[in-house]
Amino acid sequence: MSQVVHFDEASLARAFAEHEVLLVAFWAPWCGPCQAFAPVFEDVAAETDDAVFGKINVDAEPALAARFSVRSIPMLMGVREGVVLYLQPGALSAGDLDALVGHLLAVDMDEVRAALKSEGDAGQ
Repeated sequence: MSQVVHFDEASLARAFAEHEVLLVAFWAPWCGPCQAFAPVFEDVAAETDDAVFGKINVDAEPALAARFSVRSIPMLMGVREGVVLYLQPGALSAGDLDALVGHLLAVDMDEVRAALKSEGDAGQ
């Protein structure tokens, strides 16, 4: 069972380094859709052992919002082994959020790292 944690820059960096799978919701207190999505996010977090769930308040952490090019909230980010694999605006249903965790766990990270290396080599 996972509780939703609130990330700032330092705690997000630690979470990237320490946890295999992260689901992060970018939100703001004044955002109606964010408030509607929060219980779904918290319920799925409470039922999921395979991922760490966290939230980033874009008003309190504007540098993080800028770093991940957040232009619309709620925005959901899926991370595996420190690599952002999913970054999309909009709320998901509980079933879709569960499915996203499953997809993140199913990704072949050796292939992802090879593709990232190839992109990096091509840019040199």
